[in-house]
Amino acid sequence: MELEAAKMIGAGLATIALAGVGVGIGNIFGAFVSGSLRNPAAAPKVFGNVLLGFALTEAVALFALVIAFLILFG
Repeated sequence: MELEAAKMIGAGLATIALAGVGVGIGNIFGAFVSGSLRNPAAAPKVFGNVLLGFALTEAVALFALVIAFLILFG
């Protein structure tokens, strides 16, 4: 197998994590919407935690993209 083909396959495998990130972000905001509809008074108190969870989940996506780019161009 050529090195260029191996790089492409490796970068593609590294970006599989992006599917998990999409599912995770959907779960975070889906649970927030569901919880805020059940108890609207608690929604502003929980929103900071929702944003923290979103940021940490999004960081996984950025790490996956960085690894993919390092494989492709490194």
